[in-house]
Amino acid sequence: MKVITQPNRTTWGDLLKRPVFDLSELEGRVLPVLQAIRQRGDEALREFTQKFDQVEIDSFLVSQEEISAAANQLDDSLKAAIQTAKSNIEAFHRAQKEEFEPVETTPGVRCWRKSVPIQKVGLYIPGGTAPLFSTVLMLAVPAQVAGCQDIVLCSPPTTNGSIHPAILYAANLCGVTQIFKAGGGQAIAAMAYGTETIPQVSKIFGPGNQYVTLAKQLVSKEGVAIDLPAGPSEVAVMADASANPAFIAADLLSQAEHGVDSQVLLVSTDEEMIARVQAALADQLARLPRMEIAAQALENSTAVFVKQESDMVDLINAYAPEHLIISTENCDELAGQITQAGSVFLGAFTPESVGDYASGTNHTLPTNGYATAYSGVSLDSFVKKITFQKLTPAGLRTLGPVVEIMAEAEELVAHKEAVSIRLKTLNSDES
Repeated sequence: MKVITQPNRTTWGDLLKRPVFDLSELEGRVLPVLQAIRQRGDEALREFTQKFDQVEIDSFLVSQEEISAAANQLDDSLKAAIQTAKSNIEAFHRAQKEEFEPVETTPGVRCWRKSVPIQKVGLYIPGGTAPLFSTVLMLAVPAQVAGCQDIVLCSPPTTNGSIHPAILYAANLCGVTQIFKAGGGQAIAAMAYGTETIPQVSKIFGPGNQYVTLAKQLVSKEGVAIDLPAGPSEVAVMADASANPAFIAADLLSQAEHGVDSQVLLVSTDEEMIARVQAALADQLARLPRMEIAAQALENSTAVFVKQESDMVDLINAYAPEHLIISTENCDELAGQITQAGSVFLGAFTPESVGDYASGTNHTLPTNGYATAYSGVSLDSFVKKITFQKLTPAGLRTLGPVVEIMAEAEELVAHKEAVSIRLKTLNSDES
């Protein structure tokens, strides 16, 4: 990690800048895939699956026999762990349900709102070197709690034409209605446009590589909703002299091993702590199976020494990290000052990994600085909010003249007349 000592605030913008990717060439590769799926459906999907996944697929739909077999391939301990995580995630997201009481804004004017589940949602679950069955839980559980009718899941097949058994087990456990062997931008296109086999959905969720991310962004321009803008995984750690350098090193590496473009940032008010963390990183990195990936991510990451605690807080809020670990003596106090982060982990014994898997919070979070404006995935992500209003005759008499004046001022005469005609009818009924 690069170490920067007491940077001037005027340099923070450059210091915290994420890598900028040139999407023009990438778009030239992804757009033809989207167009082919839209035009030729399953035929094009088979071609791309053979090209990118090196496997021929006869049937994209995962059968019930395959799902049952997957459960038998997993250790009981893993199945129990998945069940515990599901229970915690379900408890946290079920608590997010809300009942909105009607409000009488004016006598005779009642307004209310209700949550309605999105009927058809699509979940994308990466496979590859790290099959993210935990993401199945993070997306399928709130979809099920919200009451989504159709929960469609796509995940790339392995070279033998199967999907990782833990992904199938978690999907079945969480009420996914259909599972398909399809990956990459072609899977996003299939869920966005629909094919002969894969149904069209209204909103697409899930992480992926740069091709998947761009495909989601492109289909969102055509009216298909997506969960949130996504970029490489990232974690920031705030530490003082009380922190355990081995803990911090482990936390930084847990993000760095995601990919070579992952971002990790350490900010500390103790310069010696940074040096100790660097030593711990070198020691722990050598033991990681994904050492090369993590090492490349660390090369592009930064440790910052600041003298003032207030500078540490301001720097973090300027960065707006996906994950933030506060490893200080006064972590609860500092947490109250954090205004821009996806998910926050407090104290020495709250590693970011617990949020990734089983504490109950959602790990689908805004990256790339989007925590300045976006929240992570929650129950609200799977519902629509519909507003209602109902006026009594007395309510229209009270509110109608207000609307008439405003509509006339905007020169929208028909808007005014929609009120006026009713008021005239009420007045004539009284006479």
